[in-house]
Amino acid sequence: MAALENLTSEDLLARVLSSLNDDKAEEIVQVDLRGKTSIGDYMVICTGRSSRQVGAIAQHLADTLKADTGVLAKVEGKDSGDWVLVDAGDVIVHVFRPEVREFYQLEKLWLAAGDPAEV
Repeated sequence: MAALENLTSEDLLARVLSSLNDDKAEEIVQVDLRGKTSIGDYMVICTGRSSRQVGAIAQHLADTLKADTGVLAKVEGKDSGDWVLVDAGDVIVHVFRPEVREFYQLEKLWLAAGDPAEV
């Protein structure tokens, strides 16, 4: 387990992306929030194919972060499975069902014109 005081937001982001890839999350996009807001350094947006997969991705991510880094992520919305927020401090993760992601289009809110969406 990495010591929390030595864990950078980039390290945390790498753990998040690894967990999401392992769980077959789709259309993973990372948004660099540094200099845009104080809520965190990175936002990650991804899609699960069903409500069950959305909830499972989010719960597994929270469990993995706790086990690997000691970060106690807050999970909101898991019961509905439409849109689950995982707040890991410097990295905020949104896991959506496809229709819900299309409706809210968070990427468009946070990515300025010309900003690359990192996948």
